[in-house]
Amino acid sequence: MSNSISLKNINKLAIPALIAGVSEPILSLTDVAIVGNIENNATESLAAVGIVSTFLSMLIWVLGQTRSAISSIISQYLGADKLDAVKNLPAQAIFLITSLSILIILITYPFAIQIFKLYNASNLILDYSVDYYHIRVFGFPFTLFSIAVFGTFRGLQNTYYPMIIAIIGAIANIIFDVILVYGIEGYIPAFQIKGAAYASVIAQLLMALCSAYYLLKKTDIPLWVRFPFNKEIKRFTIMILNLFIRTLALNTTLYFATSYAAKYGTTYIAAYTIAINLWFLGAFLIDGYASAGNILGGKLLGAKQYKTLVSLSNKLIKYGIIVGLLLGSIGALFYYPIGRIFTNDIDVLNTFYNAFWLVLAMQPLCALAFIFDGVFKGLGRMADLRNILLFSTFIIFIPALLLFDYLGYKLIGIFIAFTLWIIARGIPLIIKFRKTYKPLAQNA
Repeated sequence: MSNSISLKNINKLAIPALIAGVSEPILSLTDVAIVGNIENNATESLAAVGIVSTFLSMLIWVLGQTRSAISSIISQYLGADKLDAVKNLPAQAIFLITSLSILIILITYPFAIQIFKLYNASNLILDYSVDYYHIRVFGFPFTLFSIAVFGTFRGLQNTYYPMIIAIIGAIANIIFDVILVYGIEGYIPAFQIKGAAYASVIAQLLMALCSAYYLLKKTDIPLWVRFPFNKEIKRFTIMILNLFIRTLALNTTLYFATSYAAKYGTTYIAAYTIAINLWFLGAFLIDGYASAGNILGGKLLGAKQYKTLVSLSNKLIKYGIIVGLLLGSIGALFYYPIGRIFTNDIDVLNTFYNAFWLVLAMQPLCALAFIFDGVFKGLGRMADLRNILLFSTFIIFIPALLLFDYLGYKLIGIFIAFTLWIIARGIPLIIKFRKTYKPLAQNA
């Protein structure tokens, strides 16, 4: 892969990364759409899927930062033409992160009831949340394995194979969702919400197997763990710790938003589940260009091509805003049909429609924030990302949420707070990038 930053080369990385990136939100959205239309207790089941998906997203985003750390290090070494020095790093990183995921399963599984009570789940919603989590959590190590392999491919400037793997997983999840949730009369019973969890685990296992196959067959990166640890494992660990703190702050935001939606009642948490999963989908679609920033930014930094790096950032801002406006426009065009995909409950739909416009309006702002998130990850500047997210969560989002809750805005208040949070994430990153790299580009 050349260092060209033409639209063609950016899209060559961004579009496959975009398709690969939507695999996780598609898993959740498929569960939401299928579960939201079952015959018995659909609204309670929908609420349970939303609560568990939020908690699992927290775990995946905390530990899934492996992808960004591996991608950053490998792309920088690739740019410096020293790739052989870090070939054993991915296997060591995968070993560490999957081992930690198994430990988390052992810790959280017996305390599922207590965990989801913290999200204000109760009665039937709590029962369904526990049932769904007790199955779906076993897909957690497979997801982290795939994410780490995706990071390795990204560092190698390849987003094609992660796209293929993600497509396989998404299709498998849809097929097994329909079969296991609704059943096949005379052959397979209808497992309802448990069926959605089983479908997700099967899809995640399949993706992990495909990830291992493509990495071993298409690259010379080994999966066999060899010691001693690579010299970059220290930098990798520091990156992970900074991203760990950052992601805890991110998921503090999601925790407060989900728990407040649950506090407002079943109708609100169900509507929030639809809206937030659509927001996740938009975020992962935009993440294709964030991935291009991550991949190319790290390589350009390794090659010390600062002028090209600044030019890349300018182009990504333009493309990101265009993609954000496009997503918002598509959502506006299909505003009402989108809601009916997920539920037929009139109260839930009305609550969702009252707030969905905010999800659409913030898409261009999300594009800027997420793209520069990706660029900074590629540059290895995880401490900056940590500090900015701590600021945007604890100084901006939580006070705004408390204010709008006091004013009685409910679901609209949650998404206004999200909008302010996104602005507080994006603008400081853009300013910091320009202050740091424009002088280097001018002196190059």
